[in-house]
This record gives sequence, C-alpha cells and structure tokens, in this order.
Amino acid sequence: MEQDQQQQDRKRRQHLRVPVFPDEKETIERQAKQSGLSVARYLREVGQGYQIKGIVDYEQVRELARINGDLGRLGGLLKLWLTNDERTAHFGGSTIQALLGRIEATQDEMGKIMMSVVMPRAEQ
Repeated sequence: MEQDQQQQDRKRRQHLRVPVFPDEKETIERQAKQSGLSVARYLREVGQGYQIKGIVDYEQVRELARINGDLGRLGGLLKLWLTNDERTAHFGGSTIQALLGRIEATQDEMGKIMMSVVMPRAEQ
C-alpha cells in the first residue's frame, strides 16, 4: 500500500522518442485502443514485458446476451414439446427439426462472436 502511494506521488519525467512509420503508428494506436489503454501506457507495459489483456467490446457482449436469450427461448419451446404439453401438440416433426436447426445455427453464430472477442482480427 505504501509503495502504491509512493508511485502516485512521483511523476514520470523521462521520455523515449521512437520514430515510426505512419502504418506502424496506426497499428500501435489501434492495439492500444483494443486493449483499453492509452498509447503511452500500452507501449510502457509492452516494453516492460507485461502481457496486454484487452477489454471486451461491450457491443459484442450485448450481442452474446441477445443470442443467449434466443437459445433460452428456443430451448424452452423444445422442452415444452418434449413434455407433450398441449400448447405444442400441433407442432410436427418438421417444426422440431427446424427448431433444432435454428438452435445449431445460433450456436454457430455465438461461436463466431466469441472467437471475434477472444481473437480480434487486425483489420477491425
């Protein structure tokens, strides 16, 4: 705790100048933004060997929550059908097959979004 206070009391007075090409600058700025850090902090942490952990994109988290809700609703409908509930008596085998296909497609969509969160592409 005392060490934290000491670090807050002192200021960084040494600066490093690193010449970069325009495309390198864009790459560094994009990676810093993806990690949720300022460029200075990003470079300082990378330079000291720290592993940079990116922040999760809130838009992707909302999309995953939406997909999760869809899967829950589809699962609930399937559960009703399997219990021979009278509300689902008019569903035929083709409807259930379509439901299972939709669940599988939704799982694939969710997997793609999770991969984009875990392994973001450089061109995003």
